[in-house]
Amino acid sequence: MRHFLTLKDYTKEEILEIIDLGLRIKAEVKAGRFTPYLQNQTLAMIFEKSSTRTRVSFEVGIYQLGGTGLFLSSRDIQLGRGEPMKDTARVISRMCDMVMIRTFEQEKLEEFARFSNVPVINGLTDLYHPVQLMADYMTMIEHGKADNPVVAWVGDGNNMTHSWLMLAAKLGFELRVATPKGYECDTSVVEDARRFAAESGAKILFTHDPKEAVEDADVVTTDTWVSMGEEEEKEKRLKDFAGYTVDGAMMALAKPDAIFLHCLPAYRGLEVSEEVFEGAQSVVFDEAENRLHAQKGVMVWLDSRRS
Repeated sequence: MRHFLTLKDYTKEEILEIIDLGLRIKAEVKAGRFTPYLQNQTLAMIFEKSSTRTRVSFEVGIYQLGGTGLFLSSRDIQLGRGEPMKDTARVISRMCDMVMIRTFEQEKLEEFARFSNVPVINGLTDLYHPVQLMADYMTMIEHGKADNPVVAWVGDGNNMTHSWLMLAAKLGFELRVATPKGYECDTSVVEDARRFAAESGAKILFTHDPKEAVEDADVVTTDTWVSMGEEEEKEKRLKDFAGYTVDGAMMALAKPDAIFLHCLPAYRGLEVSEEVFEGAQSVVFDEAENRLHAQKGVMVWLDSRRS
């Protein structure tokens, strides 16, 4: 049995196999065929952090695969009243076939997985957001940007940046990360990424100059500057991130056919301009839709690995 907690746990071949599976399932759906790969199975969806895309994509995804999604807010279950994570894991995994968790600490997710009898999927933690990267790379494939790409990340050194580091390091492409001083990536994640990059041949650049990162890039991507739980830091962050808005002038530094990605929600005028977000190079809604299809690939692949 396998869990899907971080791309660090997966080989290049496995990552590409899952994405290819998601693309094939997507093609079936677009042709009007809904194959019940997970017929009569139940996906428990535990949310300690709220979400639009994560809830809709997993709930619709398991339904299209022939199963049922069970939404569990931390306010509605005993976990929110102090029940140990390991106890919740042992109960829910005896009743459901798969579990998706969207929470704060990566350690909490990993503890649940250790005590679970069924596959566990990371729907987001403060450290990683691997399902989003599966959708992002699927979108790059569809737009012809997966052949030895140069990807520029502009913004905070957050869970999305960490996941981009893992994807680049595993697949072997070039990633340039531009963050303001004081907002760099987690050092342990960087160490892991460099170790994997040495094996794959990936090129990883860290800079405080977003223009250096974006120049001649095939893909430009960013995220909100103020994530959930950081609202008290908003005013400071807005000052510290001055000059990091992906606007028309910044996109002009990338290749003429570069695409723009954003995991959403987006705050126009902050991390991205209205011009870029709504422009011809933006593929953010293809990317958002691909959360549905990439995650179906993850669920079906995990189900096929059960002992």
